[in-house]
Amino acid sequence: MRKSGSWMTIWDDRILEYIRKEDSGSPKQLAESGYVRVSKSHVSRRLRTLAEHGLLTHLGNGVYVITERGEAYLDGELDTGEAGSDASLEADSGNGDGNEG
Repeated sequence: MRKSGSWMTIWDDRILEYIRKEDSGSPKQLAESGYVRVSKSHVSRRLRTLAEHGLLTHLGNGVYVITERGEAYLDGELDTGEAGSDASLEADSGNGDGNEG
């Protein structure tokens, strides 16, 4: 069961699911896909927010990819509302440096 934080919206799960399935996504692709039924500008805001919380990485030119944190959230292994969720995921992954690449 996924544990979404209070900062998340109903569309965030759909956006993350789409990007995981397609390996990447942009506001235009998501808006045109029919998978999410909100405007391109709304998708763009949600992508930025998801990236700020470490669930996505912005590659540039509006393209985003899912992170290990994003995968863990979708798999029900990360509580995005928990204060210490960043540190606990890093400890579990053995990385701990907080760098995405």
